[in-house]
Amino acid sequence: MSELPVLEPEDQRILGSLLEKQTTVPASYPLTANALRSACNQTSNREPVVDFDQQTVERTARALKERGLLRIVWSDVGRRTLKYHQVLDERLGLEPDERALLTVLLLRGAQAPGELRTRTERLYAFADRAEVEACLRRMAGRPQPLVRELERRPGQQDRRWVHLLGPVPQQIASADALPVDREAVIADGAELRDAQVQSSYDAVATAYGDHLVDELRGLPFETWLLDRVVASAAGRPVVEVGSGPGHVTAYVADGGAEAMGIDVSPAMVDEARRRFPGVSFEVGDLRRLSRPATSSGWAAVLGWYSLIHLATSELPDAIAALVRPLAPGGWLVLALHAGAEVRHLHEWFGHEVDLQLVLHEPAFVVGAVAAAGLVDLEWYLRGPLASRGETTQRLYVVARKPA
Repeated sequence: MSELPVLEPEDQRILGSLLEKQTTVPASYPLTANALRSACNQTSNREPVVDFDQQTVERTARALKERGLLRIVWSDVGRRTLKYHQVLDERLGLEPDERALLTVLLLRGAQAPGELRTRTERLYAFADRAEVEACLRRMAGRPQPLVRELERRPGQQDRRWVHLLGPVPQQIASADALPVDREAVIADGAELRDAQVQSSYDAVATAYGDHLVDELRGLPFETWLLDRVVASAAGRPVVEVGSGPGHVTAYVADGGAEAMGIDVSPAMVDEARRRFPGVSFEVGDLRRLSRPATSSGWAAVLGWYSLIHLATSELPDAIAALVRPLAPGGWLVLALHAGAEVRHLHEWFGHEVDLQLVLHEPAFVVGAVAAAGLVDLEWYLRGPLASRGETTQRLYVVARKPA
């Protein structure tokens, strides 16, 4: 093309919706006018949310057809129905990875590379954040650039990218309105993040244990949930991944379960062994959890605030790793901080650390647990207990592996 098409917001929403549905629901594509309107107006994966009427959709689609960016075709089966098919990707000569990124940029506006990787999962499987950035720079380096990188705004952790096919609404620059880039925690590689997590917990192990050793006494909901775990295990093996100073594992063991804890921090494992000598604790990574030595599977796996340093894109694989060694009928129980924020800790319990705490969206976590094939799923969200100095909402997810 001699020059890029200039797309108004209505054009962007219609073409972005068609690009998305062509990949995610190919059996229903091309889209009827009603289906296209629904795709434009859906409330998920859209920013901003719109409410186009049918006249707007059809008028905009006709104008796009006249510009050679869309085709209107007849259904080849059943009733003769007009359907809409985008040809923007052909006009621009998009590769599959470029197509995925442009689709999400058209539908959601300016976004950081980590957000783009998460939001394109159903459209294209980027290996990591670096691959997203490489694709964006290739798109920006075309003779007619398709995207550009924005300057970082106050409060943002990463630079965002926008498409160059038309006006992109500017988002309010307040802290609450800024998108959260949960992928930033692995911007320099997951290995570095893992090393920072281990060294930070090693540094605070004793002080952390002193602070938490008696915390369950003031948490009736949490003890109710753990008592359910003990009852369902009926003396069979239970493991807590990310067991820290060991107080939760010890509570489950005191209830009668055959409980053990694993943690990536050797200092935390030493602390747990010192405080609870009758309980088994080992150094280990939850992403490589194996089956218990005494059984073919765990009766329950507890992820008690052990996924709070992972990027959003890492959660599905981590949850799947906890589900695999569960016994049929076994339970997965997760506890997390909920919200839309990444907190960076430089000082913790009087020690210098380099640690990022990720607050995850409840809907995403619950969806990932369901996608792992678990059933009888329950989830609970409670507010922070100000009397305990809490500042985050707490999410608890319980689900069972089919027998």
